[in-house]
Amino acid sequence: MRDAPDELDPPFEVLEPETCAGPILFNSPHSGAIYPREFLAQCRLDLGILRRSEDTFVDELFAGVVGRGYPLMRAHFPRCYVDVNREPYELDPRMFDGRLPSFANTRSMRVAGGLGTLARVVGEAQEIYGGRIPVDDALKRIDMLYKPYHRALRRLFTRLHRDYGAAVLVDCHSMPSTAGGRDDRPRPEFVLGDRYGTSCTGVVIDCLEEALRGLGYGVSRNKPYAGGFITEHYGNPVAGLHAVQVEINRALYMDERRFERATGFAALAADLETAASRLGDIPLEELRPYRAAAE
Repeated sequence: MRDAPDELDPPFEVLEPETCAGPILFNSPHSGAIYPREFLAQCRLDLGILRRSEDTFVDELFAGVVGRGYPLMRAHFPRCYVDVNREPYELDPRMFDGRLPSFANTRSMRVAGGLGTLARVVGEAQEIYGGRIPVDDALKRIDMLYKPYHRALRRLFTRLHRDYGAAVLVDCHSMPSTAGGRDDRPRPEFVLGDRYGTSCTGVVIDCLEEALRGLGYGVSRNKPYAGGFITEHYGNPVAGLHAVQVEINRALYMDERRFERATGFAALAADLETAASRLGDIPLEELRPYRAAAE
């Protein structure tokens, strides 16, 4: 776990540039690798299997954007402990002892697949817990981690919007190099998601795709990942709020079995800095609300 402590103090952090260069905010919600002891005691799986759900090293890949003048927010807690890229109460009642709040979303497709706010499975649909866990445990994780994370993220995003009249959230993720199971076809090097054109103005995703293709990478849009809760709920182009999800093929930068950086790590990190700077070159007039409304 990268020699990390086993307690969440702090549970997340914001890396701020000395001088802000523009309205771009980077977010790495799934790169956390600190597994609390109490959680591990509840799990029936070993740590190596749990870690398959991490976006391992993604926060480090994007850390160079801070030197370019853009803030980076990153979680320290793992997504299988609590997933901030879900609704706050997207929960499977079969997981818990006790009654969930009446407002919990218990019927989403993500819950059905075992990937709610508290995941039921990781990897090849492997059950995380040996039995039911107290419902109060779930509510505590949401209150202590999920909600503060989103308050901080929203505050950062709002500040940029106030200062520049527009803001762009780049939600940073990674994906396994293959889908697993019987589908062993390699995935693209990058997948950019804008919820099929609804979470950001076209110039944002166009700029990212052109930058990455210009650096020699293969890029696809919205398939198999169009963006999750964060992309959907933070993006509001008509208001000058833009959100785009970036998925990076893990084979580009790490050994997926050993959780070790590969030789291409530094080169990819440098290329991501370049892509961030290209985003920052977009004229503010093309991001502000009147521009989005005109489109």
